[in-house]
Amino acid sequence: MELDKLLAELEEFGSRNDSSQTERSHKMLNITKDTGEFLTVFIKAAKSRSILEIGTSNGYSTIWLAVGAGYTGGRITTVDFSEVKAEMAKTNFEKADLTALIEQVIDDAGNFLKNAQSDAYDFIFLDSQRSAYTSWLPDIKRILRRGGSLVADNALSHKGEMDAFMSAVNKDSDFTTCLLTVGNGQYIAVLE
Repeated sequence: MELDKLLAELEEFGSRNDSSQTERSHKMLNITKDTGEFLTVFIKAAKSRSILEIGTSNGYSTIWLAVGAGYTGGRITTVDFSEVKAEMAKTNFEKADLTALIEQVIDDAGNFLKNAQSDAYDFIFLDSQRSAYTSWLPDIKRILRRGGSLVADNALSHKGEMDAFMSAVNKDSDFTTCLLTVGNGQYIAVLE
């Protein structure tokens, strides 16, 4: 399937699905299109090759990451706890013809991060359980390579939930940070 058409279908599905669901676990909670475009450009510019995504959902954001990874010769590991969403994502990766670039992991994100190899990733995208980000920070820092980038979605739309995490990263002199008003707000931290 043509990639632009698939992305448009996933945008429409996510919007329609989320407006009809009351339970958070049944929502897709996809990133915005401009966030997807930003992620693709960022990965290309940073030449990121080892990419970790926490929060696969139905794979919409993963596809944007994979477009960038296709340019850099990179690969993506994407982690989500939901088997139902993982199956949806797998189907979408097949439709996008991007399965060769993506490794899906069904696991609790905190557990995955705790067991991940040190210095394994040069780009990490967080779009998951915001209340856990601060507790994940030591493992995120351990697995992110020097010079690597961390991007967290929803930094403006859910600022109250993100404040403790952003404050902890801002106070760590090993990180250089900024906040972009793309989509729902992108918090960026580069590990020096």
